[in-house]
Amino acid sequence: MLKSGFVSVIGRPNAGKSTLLNQLLGQKVLIMSDKPQTTRNKIQCVLTEERGQIIFLDTPGIHKPQHKLGEYMMGSAQESLREVDLILYIVDSSQRLGSGEAYIIEMLKKAKSPCFLILNKIDLIAKEALVRQIQTYAALADFKAVVPISAANGENTDELLNAVFAELSCGPKFYPEEEVTDQPERFIIAELVREKALQLTRDEIPHSIAVKVEEVEEKRTLVKVRAVIIVERESQKGMMIGKDGGMLKEIGTLARRDIENLLGSQVFLELWVKVKKDWRNRKDILREFGYER
Repeated sequence: MLKSGFVSVIGRPNAGKSTLLNQLLGQKVLIMSDKPQTTRNKIQCVLTEERGQIIFLDTPGIHKPQHKLGEYMMGSAQESLREVDLILYIVDSSQRLGSGEAYIIEMLKKAKSPCFLILNKIDLIAKEALVRQIQTYAALADFKAVVPISAANGENTDELLNAVFAELSCGPKFYPEEEVTDQPERFIIAELVREKALQLTRDEIPHSIAVKVEEVEEKRTLVKVRAVIIVERESQKGMMIGKDGGMLKEIGTLARRDIENLLGSQVFLELWVKVKKDWRNRKDILREFGYER
């Protein structure tokens, strides 16, 4: 009998949620960055194999909201705890337990679904310290299982997947086998562009970046993509474009490679930069980008 179910993946910013899901799926579906709050939407990622199908819900890193976009992100993360079959709580094991983790644990105590504690980044910590982390967290909540992993190099991720399948009940496949996400192609393209912008720009810019794909046109020999990078201030626009357009060109070059891998076709990527002042606090723009319900 096939097993299936919905599994929510939660944790603090930079805990490694997206890295883990890309590792489990065996391909890049979610963007990754060393900047906090990279994931903004609740994204369903679908893993299908002979044992069955797991629908993972990747969620924004849980943090204290500073603007309306942040409020949307936290609402999305909290919603993901409802009516799922299992919760994976991802922790950066190389960091000490702080108030942010304590806040998440209190959230988990109110959830009805069983929860696995996933101690990530064990490649960055000594075994003795890892044992202490396990003991510290296990004393705070009733976790169904504790699984140490390294999402970056795949250590123990197969064991985690086995544990997840063992926890799920028999059920149908909810998505066709070839689907790996519930998000449309344009969304993934926009996220790939945003990822490169996050990686290349300075610390003061990343949270102010949004990307909107305005056109995807399939031609005979290539796919033409036109996208707009949105920032909040004119000074940020200048930084995003760079001297003689150098920054924007580098973002485009790196993003194009990933988009070509996604589409399996040669891509012509055209990027523009626009300023929309204080867009993270404007409901009309948040709605346009799909962040407002």
